[in-house]
Amino acid sequence: MAAWRVLGKRRLPTLGRAFAARGCRLAPERGAECGEAAPSRVSRFCPPGTSCHDWIGPPDKHSNLRPVHFHVPEGESAAEQKLRELRQETQEWNQQFWANQNVTFRKEKEEFIHSRLKAKGLGLRTESGQKATLNAEEMADFYKEFLSKNFQKHMHYNRDWYKRNFAITFFMGRVALERVWNKLRPKQKTRS
Repeated sequence: MAAWRVLGKRRLPTLGRAFAARGCRLAPERGAECGEAAPSRVSRFCPPGTSCHDWIGPPDKHSNLRPVHFHVPEGESAAEQKLRELRQETQEWNQQFWANQNVTFRKEKEEFIHSRLKAKGLGLRTESGQKATLNAEEMADFYKEFLSKNFQKHMHYNRDWYKRNFAITFFMGRVALERVWNKLRPKQKTRS
């Protein structure tokens, strides 16, 4: 539990209010209940079933992003469900993009270092057995080349990221308005 933090209403007011109390369920990860879920590549942690908040986990070893287990309130409206599902889908999309990007980066970096060392007539290890490295100027060539080669991919990612965030913001506003409307609307009296 120490590795996970609960998102309360006070810490992140924008997201916390979107999922205010009313019940205590967490969204299943990839369509399965936490207890039944196959081991996740991101995290095998499952917050307590009585939790009434979103939970943030430790950074994923591939994407370096922190996964979120989303709380599902009892009596979740259609707009709240759409918002939660959109947030979950965006998180999974973001995790996948950065996991793939980081794997590609590490692989190409190792290939670049290997090729430069080979061109200098050096091995992958120094005489003392330590891993051979390149200086900052040589690595700057790699970083520049990598960013140039992946420019279009990053442009598409940024465009899609903004689209998703605008959609999430729109649904957050819709949920907030729905809640205000439900509080202001006269309650129907039940007759016995």
